[in-house]
Amino acid sequence: MNIESPKVIVEKSSEYLFNALSEVKNYEKLMPDNIAKFEVLGEDIFNFGLAGMPEIKLKLKEGTPNSKVVLVAASDKLPFSLTASIKEITSSSCEAQLHFEGEFNPMMAMMIKGPITKFIETLVSNMHKL
Repeated sequence: MNIESPKVIVEKSSEYLFNALSEVKNYEKLMPDNIAKFEVLGEDIFNFGLAGMPEIKLKLKEGTPNSKVVLVAASDKLPFSLTASIKEITSSSCEAQLHFEGEFNPMMAMMIKGPITKFIETLVSNMHKL
């Protein structure tokens, strides 16, 4: 299952956004209002929970300076990745988009597609808060 967020313009340099997304503590600023829990577990891993959903651990996997940051699920139960693509527009603005990719059975995919789509749209629309 692949889901892409809309592209958004962030009034920050691509270097700034890359550095902000490379620090796991900053993801708390991107979370939706219904966040029930956010906990940094280490330099490259955090745990979060939304109201009515199971908690999810995300781990920083890799980054390509100023253009891409990849997070992966720290659990094998729901294997997925969340990739932030960053494209410089000017020295003080960039375009950001999130890509969700996961392997789920058709029933699970049908159940989570709506909530995941809404979640990544919220994350990307809050990028200006970083």
